[in-house]
Amino acid sequence: TPTPPPAEPPPLDTPATYQPGEGGIDSGTVQMSPVEGSAVSIGKFPGAVGRGNAEDINRTGYTYAPEVLQQTVPGVIIEDAQGNVFQRNLQYRGFESSPVNGVPQGLAVYQNGVRINESFGDIVNYDFLPDNAIDGMTIIGANPVFGLNAIGGAVTIFMRDGFSYEGAELDVRGGSFGRYQGALTVGHNSGSWGGFLALEGIHDNGYRDFSASRIRRMYTDLGAKGDGSEFHLNFTGAANFVGVTAAAPVQLLALDWSNTFTSPQTTKNQVAMTSLNGNIDVSPTWSLQGVGYYRWFKQSHVDGNISEAEECTGIPGVLCLEGEDDELLIGSGPGVNPNGTIPEDITDPIGSLDNTSQLANSWGIAGQAVSKAPLFNLGNQFLIGASYDHGNVGYGASSTLGGFAPKFVVTSLGIELLGPDEVSPRDLTTINDYYGIYFSNTLDLTTDLTLTVGGRYNFARVQIIDETGTAPQLNGDNTFQRFNPMVGSTYLIHPGLTLYASYAEANRAPTPAELACADPNFPCLLESFLTADPPLDQVVSHTWELGLRGKMIGNSNQRLEWSAGLFHALNSDDIITIADQISGRGYFDNVGDTLRQGIEIGARYTDPRWLLYANYALVDATFQSSFVIASPNNPSPAAFNCEDGPGTPVDPDEPLCVQVNSGDTIPGVPLNRFKAGFDYLITPQWRFGADLVAASSQIFFGDEGNDNAPLAGYAKVDLHTFYDVTENVQLYGLVYNLFNSEYGLFGNFFNLEAANEASEANPATGPDFFTNARTITPAPPLTAYAGMKIHY
Repeated sequence: TPTPPPAEPPPLDTPATYQPGEGGIDSGTVQMSPVEGSAVSIGKFPGAVGRGNAEDINRTGYTYAPEVLQQTVPGVIIEDAQGNVFQRNLQYRGFESSPVNGVPQGLAVYQNGVRINESFGDIVNYDFLPDNAIDGMTIIGANPVFGLNAIGGAVTIFMRDGFSYEGAELDVRGGSFGRYQGALTVGHNSGSWGGFLALEGIHDNGYRDFSASRIRRMYTDLGAKGDGSEFHLNFTGAANFVGVTAAAPVQLLALDWSNTFTSPQTTKNQVAMTSLNGNIDVSPTWSLQGVGYYRWFKQSHVDGNISEAEECTGIPGVLCLEGEDDELLIGSGPGVNPNGTIPEDITDPIGSLDNTSQLANSWGIAGQAVSKAPLFNLGNQFLIGASYDHGNVGYGASSTLGGFAPKFVVTSLGIELLGPDEVSPRDLTTINDYYGIYFSNTLDLTTDLTLTVGGRYNFARVQIIDETGTAPQLNGDNTFQRFNPMVGSTYLIHPGLTLYASYAEANRAPTPAELACADPNFPCLLESFLTADPPLDQVVSHTWELGLRGKMIGNSNQRLEWSAGLFHALNSDDIITIADQISGRGYFDNVGDTLRQGIEIGARYTDPRWLLYANYALVDATFQSSFVIASPNNPSPAAFNCEDGPGTPVDPDEPLCVQVNSGDTIPGVPLNRFKAGFDYLITPQWRFGADLVAASSQIFFGDEGNDNAPLAGYAKVDLHTFYDVTENVQLYGLVYNLFNSEYGLFGNFFNLEAANEASEANPATGPDFFTNARTITPAPPLTAYAGMKIHY
């Protein structure tokens, strides 16, 4: 793990020497497996290592863990498909870790050795993590030892305990958009026993209409150690409500940056997770580690949309599913005809409220043995381990018709849709069983040359059971298995300069959410309804890394650490979301090979008064296979009618497709990303700093053929300052997006015809307002907070 911060946090009367913590590029250790106890020095790890720690969280004031990694790790950038600061995606080297079902998850994420990718869609709910409970975070490239989803890398999150944190702190904050929050952190140990508690509550009205959030989260740990053993029992709990207002048309945002398009869009997340982990030294060279956990997760999502209902052309007076004249909409509720059909004049324009829910119970266990005995009189670390993860999820979905009120708010008509099959209620049970056996060996061939080899065998079984009895096409039993190897080496060129190189393979099994929505003949209303379970192939990554890292230590505690590296990650049988010809629906499919390659450069300097850092990454993410893909809302003249093919006259009333060629850029991945910042100790009590994030343009989702202008790049500047009033009291101020830059963090296309129909109910726009099919998720505007910390 990263070298933990001092047992007692720095007092609030900041000393004359700046305390940067252990966030350096070439300092500390890194775990060789998800379970703690397998650490080697970063100098012997054959790949890039990115880290963030409690000090990085404190200096920036961020309340969402991935934002800290964005500042400290060259390849990390934040993406926001949801439009809420607590529901953002972490993107590393073009691979996603997201709280959104349906986003292909390319990172494995662990909390104290527990895999926290949720069972149904491998999503990661970072909003469950109290920022005052995080001790450190590490992100590495593809590594098979970290199991399923590590095709792009692995994130390891280490939480505080009573041995790493001692004291008590109350932190209160308030400011822009109705934000007020409070956090309590308490830690204590008596030598052999330690306890820790972190509580955090946040209320935020949001910077857009209908985007209020309420965050309630906690973490507690009870630890005991002595005689070569250490055990920790901990609990993570949260009950969060977030308004996820998503992307909005650019013309609507031009009227007001706070505007939203179709609401409500709300998510309620709850979690209760208990885990037990331990370490026993059985001899001077052998140790045993293990972790076991139980996790309960509940989610409910309400999504207001433009309805797919339209008047049947062959049966006047009633509603059909859009584009399906032989599929009558059948419902139950006020105004419905006796035979269940729905009058076409029930309301105009017509909206829908799509509801989904998950109730997941998961548990698992992992254990490993680590030997640090010499091999042939050479320094060596060997580990072997196994893991088992089980998930059982109850998934439900239903839809009710609604009408549109001003501001594109959908209000329910009380009519629940019962048919046709594509929109009928769903009630599924999914069962996941994931098994893994892994090993890793790090051998010092000489005092300067280290060789690491390892591998893991993964076996995954995913079962889907239709509980309604009316959708047998959803039933499925799928298995995936693979052995993934890795090999790497480091060479100490001279003290302070290390060369590393590695090759690794990893795999990702399709999730239940993807398997149940993989038939192009039965597209889903993403993400509410699942319709069929044809097989998908697993995704396999092949990743090379090559790089240098170094450090220089001067007089007066001056320290410079730097790194520069190359990566090349080829995915076979990659899975993406494909829009269906019928607007609003889609499915998942394997689309051949994709490639993510690039360079990463970073540097960090500290001395008694200064912290300076800068990092840059070039991430070139491209399709490596050619295919035709549905793109129903694509405004480009390069789009063509799917049945006729390119080069033929286009009928705008017929479904549209585009050609994707090998070499086309994958949507949503900026080519360039640059981050920099500083902290300066003005006086022993007063610290001031700033952080910059900049990213280049990115391709819109839905424009896989790269036929349209991209979403523009951006740059934002954040400020922070802290002043120690007394030994125990600190005042601070935070400013985000100092220059109030307006930019988007996500972009896709929408249906102009349907939007203009819905616009009839909105006085600010009216009919035929929309002429531009581009939608973006607007970034937060200028935001400022003031706060106080009381520490004992």
